[in-house]
Amino acid sequence: MLKIGVLGAGHLGKIHLRLLNQSPKYELVGFYDPDSNNADKVAAEYGYRKFDSVTALIEAVDVVDIVTPTLSHYDCAKEAITAGKHVFLEKPISNTVEEAEEIITLAKQHNVKGQVGHVERFNPAFIATKNMIQNPMFIETHRLAEFNPRGTDVPVVLDLMIHDIDVILSVVKSKVKNIHASGVSVISDTPDIANARIEFENGCVANLTSSRISLKNMRKSRFFQKDAYISVDFLDKVCEVVKMKDAPETPGDFDMILQNAEGIKKQIYFENPEVQANNAILDELETFADAINNNTDPVVTLQDGTEALRVAYRVIDCFKK
Repeated sequence: MLKIGVLGAGHLGKIHLRLLNQSPKYELVGFYDPDSNNADKVAAEYGYRKFDSVTALIEAVDVVDIVTPTLSHYDCAKEAITAGKHVFLEKPISNTVEEAEEIITLAKQHNVKGQVGHVERFNPAFIATKNMIQNPMFIETHRLAEFNPRGTDVPVVLDLMIHDIDVILSVVKSKVKNIHASGVSVISDTPDIANARIEFENGCVANLTSSRISLKNMRKSRFFQKDAYISVDFLDKVCEVVKMKDAPETPGDFDMILQNAEGIKKQIYFENPEVQANNAILDELETFADAINNNTDPVVTLQDGTEALRVAYRVIDCFKK
């Protein structure tokens, strides 16, 4: 059983603490939070061991779960990795691409593993459909959220859109060719709503919209590929797969048949993949334990997190033009 400690006991940090405490794959040693009042409250309320410093916690564990504000990810990860500890980093991996690349280099030097918390990779609706997403050529995503002051210290691209960027990069096996984007600051100092068009070398185009000033929450992605349309609702955890195949010679009474201008007939049929309920955060943490124990690559590698961050900053750079 791997000994793990959590850096950061804010909203998400407390969720990680609770899940790690019940996981059979980890022994939760304790946590550190720089806010002494919050740390005392969490320790008293939940009974977790409170450490007095980052260094003390790192020395006591095998794995460090970094759930601190993004600005401190690099410093926390550097100290943990140079001490020979595996690191789980909440998304985004770090504040800058240069920091992220340094984290990758350090992890290789010290022979430790790292995973980035792009939790939508573990969303059951995406898991149910990801093997069906084959060479998509057009992707459309909408990630809309009601306003929440927490997280407005970074652009909406790093707060919300980066989730969809990571998912798209995981299914499009091609390099990014061009990016066009626009963003608007409405109530924050950084953009609150943004749209990006990402063009890949293989011809795939992804159109992403993210907003944190919406009147309703939405997290939907649609993947269009030859003879198939796949819809994934990350919020409601449902999916829809619509496929086309050559129509039979003698269609049944209830078959849905389309005929194009050239007279070619296609049959439309629906597949309903089974969506198995899970706890995505627990799954991402436990698959990291599996990667460590089995010496395999994590599901979301440090390289994956870095590429998502690199594309996110290319989107942000478009706002300045």
